[in-house]
Amino acid sequence: MSKIYDAVIVGGGIIGCSIAFQLVKRGLRVLVIEKERMISEASSAAAGMLGAQSEFSSDSPMIPLALKSRAMFPQLADELKELTRIDIGLVQKGLIKLAFTESELCELQQQYQFWKTLDSSVRWLQRTELHELEPNVTAEVSGAMYIPNDGQVRAGDLSLAFAKAASVSGAEIREYTEVVSFVTENDQVRGVVTKSEFIYADNVIVAVGAWSAKLLRETGIELQMHPVKGECLSVITEQPLLQATVFAKNGCYIVPKWGNRLLIGATSIANTFHKHVSVQGIYRLLERAQQIMPQLAEAKWEKTWAGIRPQTGDGLPYIGEHPIYKGLWMATGHYRNGILLSPITGVLVADLITKGKHENMNLSSFQLSRKNGITLIT
Repeated sequence: MSKIYDAVIVGGGIIGCSIAFQLVKRGLRVLVIEKERMISEASSAAAGMLGAQSEFSSDSPMIPLALKSRAMFPQLADELKELTRIDIGLVQKGLIKLAFTESELCELQQQYQFWKTLDSSVRWLQRTELHELEPNVTAEVSGAMYIPNDGQVRAGDLSLAFAKAASVSGAEIREYTEVVSFVTENDQVRGVVTKSEFIYADNVIVAVGAWSAKLLRETGIELQMHPVKGECLSVITEQPLLQATVFAKNGCYIVPKWGNRLLIGATSIANTFHKHVSVQGIYRLLERAQQIMPQLAEAKWEKTWAGIRPQTGDGLPYIGEHPIYKGLWMATGHYRNGILLSPITGVLVADLITKGKHENMNLSSFQLSRKNGITLIT
């Protein structure tokens, strides 16, 4: 049978939709396949932080990707709004990272020392400066670092905008269709197998997040990756209490959204695909959030939810071609940085497929064949 698609993307989350958008812009015939409804997993559960600097305390191959991707958002926001009329809610009012204990203070000071040599806009805040920026954050902090260029978006709207932009640009989307296997021939991918049909393509891109490892086992590799559940909640306040995002070293963050809404997250519960929200998890988040902002005790409760994030063994995502089958590509394992890295991941994968390389990025650290990246199944 002749080829129908240039590329089939398995996974209708933000990474898959970003790749689809970039591929159709390059003139490829693209199909996105999602086993549930589009944007139904981690993409819609995320807080939307663009923590290109707040996530890293030392040198990492992720940093060039993170900084490049963050820089893409202003232009991307305009492009997506023009195509889809969806406002992704880009806010560029910075992020304040907080320490409460002596050990947290030491770690935060090390992070500040690392970044101040690379970015002069990063500031260490005295208590008076913190109070001037965010008067509703408690004064009982041990230290605070201000990162003015780490912003935020509305994750669900960004994901939906990528999906709609890909669709209006020519991509085909199939929901409630599960890919169960691959069509291969002589170490070359030829398409995918769903529960009802064979779909043929020159390239297949796996972007199903934490579910990628299960799907790829039959191809002879075991990804070093596991699921991590993150629980979140939101509250609404009478008056706006925050301008910047605040992120405590204990793992709790508070992200101000439209309508005096505050998004509070997130727990990290490894090795589970169950998305139920636990009383203990929410209790701990509320306790930590009120330590940051005592006024939250008077906030109006809105809702809770959870998402499943894909965490790799070395903390780096998989971006590249399968080590055995040509034309089979991976874009998964972004963990907490899927929203931030979605623009650059789409460009990188599209460049790899259409050009065979990306000229300005060293992607060796993200290949599946990297040290401790995968295990070959014999």
